[in-house]
Amino acid sequence: MRAGELRRVATTMANQMHGPDADIPLTQRETQVLRHMALGLANKDIAQSLMISVETVKEHVQNILRKLAVADRTQAAVWAVRRGLV
Repeated sequence: MRAGELRRVATTMANQMHGPDADIPLTQRETQVLRHMALGLANKDIAQSLMISVETVKEHVQNILRKLAVADRTQAAVWAVRRGLV
């Protein structure tokens, strides 16, 4: 992914940030990661966009899957879209 694309994604994510929602059982960072996942970004691209390590992204992804009680990234992305996170 190009730097310009990462900046665009980061800007989009920043513009969509809002306060915690009682309906969403995720931390603010997990919500950011989930939004990136729902856009179809790979762990490496999420890490670059959020300026965190790929290993940290992997931990967030596992926490998201567990908290949402879903089996994979696709189900998590569907959950995010249905809740209007993306």
